[in-house]
Amino acid sequence: MKAAIVYGGSGAPEYGDFPEPEVKNNNELLVSVKAAAIKHLDKSRARGTHYSAGDKLQGASVIGGDGVCLLADGSRVYGMSINGMLAERAIIEKRRMVPIPNGLDDATAAALPNAVIGAAMALKFRAAVQPGDTVLINGATGFTGRVAVQLAKYYGAKRVIATGRNQQSLNELLNLGADEIVSIKQDDAQFINQLKTIHQISPVNVIIDYLWGHTAELLLACLKGDGSFSANTRYVSVGSVTGDLIQLSAATLRSVNLQLSGSGLGSWTKAQVGELFAELLPEMFQLAVSGRLKIETVKVSLAGIAGIWDLEVPDGQRLVVMI
Repeated sequence: MKAAIVYGGSGAPEYGDFPEPEVKNNNELLVSVKAAAIKHLDKSRARGTHYSAGDKLQGASVIGGDGVCLLADGSRVYGMSINGMLAERAIIEKRRMVPIPNGLDDATAAALPNAVIGAAMALKFRAAVQPGDTVLINGATGFTGRVAVQLAKYYGAKRVIATGRNQQSLNELLNLGADEIVSIKQDDAQFINQLKTIHQISPVNVIIDYLWGHTAELLLACLKGDGSFSANTRYVSVGSVTGDLIQLSAATLRSVNLQLSGSGLGSWTKAQVGELFAELLPEMFQLAVSGRLKIETVKVSLAGIAGIWDLEVPDGQRLVVMI
């Protein structure tokens, strides 16, 4: 079969022939792949730099972890692969697949789940977002950040604050549910002043952070209290686009009612992952069908994988390989 193949953690896939996958137990299904999104996770795993990659990148392997598939009876499902998804066929787990409703195109169905995992799991399980909360999305102009803005409103947030670098993308977020936008291109003093003003008017209850790095240091500094009673703030790290390490003052931790956690592979319980497949993803697919959850994709072909692997797509869009 044809597939996108990476050799020994080189990170740069090649289009070529790869052995057909084989079902090894009753929990596995052989499927035909229709579409698979290319995500930051896929790229870092292909390079061997993601913490979940381990020592799995010896020899040749098919890249990609999830996508839209056809079962033997012709029905469409979203599934997670155990042997790579950017190929004509793949093996998926029966317990980790979700039927795709009519009216949802393959590209959207392939692109949406990872963003739901990166947004809904953080909001619902790690931040325990509540109706009436003020939610700040740091790095909201990215694909998952845009979904997080929409889901924060869907879950009942009173106010949603969006930060980002691209001003046009920030402006577009005002049409997707953001109540206020904050540019991270400001100098540090301006950024801090704007965030402190926001926090004084409407204390920030939830921060979902896709950037980490220096902006995380600034956000945490804005929360630092003066010894008075403070609002509970649940700060959830989901990504580290701008840096993996930060400096955090112990005084900040002591002066504010702060809950600092992360949301990613390994941080969720088995029950929460079960809820993702049984409830969250079906719910989000229906929201997309009804137009209440909007995303944009750029579609490319599997045969051109080597040339498009590092393709820069517009802010807030996701590259989807059609197979």
